[in-house]
Amino acid sequence: MLVKLKRVRSHYEDRKLALCLATSAGLLNAVALGAFGLFPSHMSGNISQLPGDLSGHDLWHLRMFAAMIAVFIAGSVIARIGIAAGIRNGIRTIFSCLLLAEGVMLILTSLFEVYFYSPANNAEVVLLLAFLMGLHNSTSTQLSDGRVRATHITGTLTDAGIAAGSLLGGWLRREQHLTFSTSKLQLSTHLLTVCSFLGGGMAGMLLYRTMGFSALAVPGMVLVSTALLSIAFTLYRTRKSRFIMP
Repeated sequence: MLVKLKRVRSHYEDRKLALCLATSAGLLNAVALGAFGLFPSHMSGNISQLPGDLSGHDLWHLRMFAAMIAVFIAGSVIARIGIAAGIRNGIRTIFSCLLLAEGVMLILTSLFEVYFYSPANNAEVVLLLAFLMGLHNSTSTQLSDGRVRATHITGTLTDAGIAAGSLLGGWLRREQHLTFSTSKLQLSTHLLTVCSFLGGGMAGMLLYRTMGFSALAVPGMVLVSTALLSIAFTLYRTRKSRFIMP
């Protein structure tokens, strides 16, 4: 599910991707909310806060929300540059490598907060998490050709509504063609993404209440283990195919 092949990706692969990445994103989002009172992936809300902070002359929050938006975009840009370079150079595991790097950063951040926590560092940690969420969402979006956006739940709900509308319209017209079947698959993928993010968020709040900053390592370990398994499987398949070639 973490390898972008020339053939068309199946919805089954996208659902596995949504289950893993949306769950880990929900985990991280909830832990960050419990720890710092901010959502590192909620860019719609952050942009909505800017006019209020500007009119209220709350310069600290204004700078903070603007910085979060900037680093989120920066994470998306870095992911795009890395993926484009990886595909151009034939690195089949480039998506796994990006998620592996994200997972390692989350684990290191968790260890830093556990042993060296200081309120003076909160802004920097939140900005790092927003950067990782930008990278995370960009990676899932590019890998699935836009069908799975791990952190963009507003857009995913919109896509689910469109798929449901197409499905309902096809049912009313008694149409049982390819478009009708595709709409069903798309709807299931979008709903799984939303449910995974919601489930991850609920688990994240429980984990933070019981584990504190150690909970930041949980989504990191999910990403690291998934990425390493994908890299190992891809390398195994590549070597096997080379071995059996005449």
